[in-house]
Amino acid sequence: MPFALILYYSRGGSTRNLAYRIAQGIEQSGLEARLRTVPEVSTQLGESRPSVPQSGDPYATLDELRQCSALALGSPTRFGNMAAPMKYFWDGTSSLWLSGQLAGKPACVFTSTGSLHGGQEATLLSMMLPLLHHGMLIMGTPYSNPELNNTQTGGTPYGPSHHAGLDNQPRLSETEQTLCIAQGKRLAAVAMKLKEE
Repeated sequence: MPFALILYYSRGGSTRNLAYRIAQGIEQSGLEARLRTVPEVSTQLGESRPSVPQSGDPYATLDELRQCSALALGSPTRFGNMAAPMKYFWDGTSSLWLSGQLAGKPACVFTSTGSLHGGQEATLLSMMLPLLHHGMLIMGTPYSNPELNNTQTGGTPYGPSHHAGLDNQPRLSETEQTLCIAQGKRLAAVAMKLKEE
């Protein structure tokens, strides 16, 4: 059965909340949404991490990435780039790149930052780079969503975003939620059209 993979990394809960709203839009369109995360990485050599998360969504596998019909990729902003755990995951996808397993699949990106101008758009653009190398079809958030013109919080044409503030408020604004749901619906619609061909 076709499904969309919502692959995210979240520390304070904001990126996870974005992922859940995107999943809501995907499922409202009739496509299964499969939420997955990635394990943390450590700068401490030899430190071991559990192979299964103690709570929350399961860790993603390369098989799920290979089998998905669409991908929504999310990470908090780290100096205008995706967080190290997500980058580490993508650095391990060479086998999929060599075989072209992701080529032609629709994908979108989303992020959260602590400051309003803390690198949201740079992060979204940098997250697109591995997806482009894999041959995925990148989808943004079009201005046909009127909320994009009126947002006072997160939201960009490059993908949904959230402004958590320096006190890390994970609760999404109404506009951020609306844009996430719209992005999920758009991703699902394109994935289903591509499956019909």
